[in-house]
Order: sequence, then structure tokens, then C-alpha cells
Amino acid sequence: MKITDLKRQQGEFCLHIPSATFETGKIHGIIGGNGSGKTTLAKLIIGILSPDSGTIDYEGLTQQDITMTGQKPYLLHTSVYQNLIYPLKIRHIQPQKDVVEYWLEKAGLQHKQTQYALSLSSGEQQKLSFIRALIFQPKLVIVDETLSNLDPDSVHLFESIMLEEQSKHPITWMTISHQLVHISKLCDQVHFMEGGQLLQSGTPEQMLYHPTHPSVIQYLSNTEVSFKGRM
Repeated sequence: MKITDLKRQQGEFCLHIPSATFETGKIHGIIGGNGSGKTTLAKLIIGILSPDSGTIDYEGLTQQDITMTGQKPYLLHTSVYQNLIYPLKIRHIQPQKDVVEYWLEKAGLQHKQTQYALSLSSGEQQKLSFIRALIFQPKLVIVDETLSNLDPDSVHLFESIMLEEQSKHPITWMTISHQLVHISKLCDQVHFMEGGQLLQSGTPEQMLYHPTHPSVIQYLSNTEVSFKGRM
């Protein structure tokens, strides 16, 4: 996916990315402080927002190939099962029993498919939202702070699902997170944003462990994350 001269003005905030490339089939981490433009960029990519100018070249992908999960998942006022198959339904794809059971088991929800989705715990709702995003085999998934405020076991589950799916059927991921250990563990490329601009991109090694850009260095110095014990 290639971005060219992308602009979006929202009040006093302006996102402006002259040029950026997100390589297909890789896991991309988007980092930066609050208000840096990470979620605005995600909303532009998925089509929730429209750019004032500039282009996003999806390189053949359509909106039907793209999905997004957020920190506060939106669930339909219906059962776990109906929520899970909703992306299939709107794409006119017949749900396959084995596929549905596979994803329910992955999330530990196999015995709750008839349960009212909004009666699930917050962690279970997040898991349902995550597997719902994956059930239709998307080609681009945007993960916007989905792992925030989850317990360690749930974070590990999400990470393992991402890596397992990526090993079988590589797709493009864009994961927005303040959890830099998570970014380091998962991502092939890391992109730093500040003030509505994408200032620097590189490997996790370059960006998190040997940063050279002053803004990246400052951002990392203000985090409470320790990278000791990294593999």
C-alpha cells in the first residue's frame, strides 16, 4: 500500500504524509504519542474518514478486503454466533461450521455461541471482536490499541493468533500500540508518527533499540517499557 501527499484537516490538527509505503504481507507497527495522528491515519485507510487531498493506493485491495479492530469493540445486540458471522453475511459468504468452530475455540468461546454478546466480559468481547475481524480472511487488518488493558494471557493469545495466521497465510497488518514490547515481538516494520506526520520507518531493531531520529529517541525515553530480555 502506497500513500502519496495524504492530507486531512480536523480542527487545528492536520495530518500530512507526503509519501509512505506499507509492504504487503508484513506486520507494521504504528507508534507515537497521543494525538500524533495514528488513529486518523487508520480511519483514512479503512475509509471511515475521507482525505482532503492525496491518494492511498491499495494495490488491488477493495474495502471488502480490509477490516479494523479497536480498543472498544462494537458488538451487535445479538448472539456471539451472529456477531462472529456478520462479516461473512454482509459479504454474502456462507458460514462453514468447521471455520466457525475453529475461531470460537481459538477465543475460548466455543460454549458461548448462543450467549448474548454484550453479556460477555470485556476481555471476551475483545476476543470476539478480534476473531470476527479474521473470519472472512481479510487481506489488510488494522489493530488499533486492541491489546490495551487486556490481561497477559489475553495479550499472549492475540499475539499467538497473529503470528500463527501470518505463518499460514501472510496478510498485511497495521497494529497501533503504546505497548512497545508487543510491537517489538510482532512487527516486521515500525513507523513513528508525531504531529500528524510519519517521521521515520525502519525495523524494530532500528527504531526501538538503535533510534537515530531525535523525536523517536525522546518518545522512547518517556515510555516505561523495558526491553531487557529481548530475544
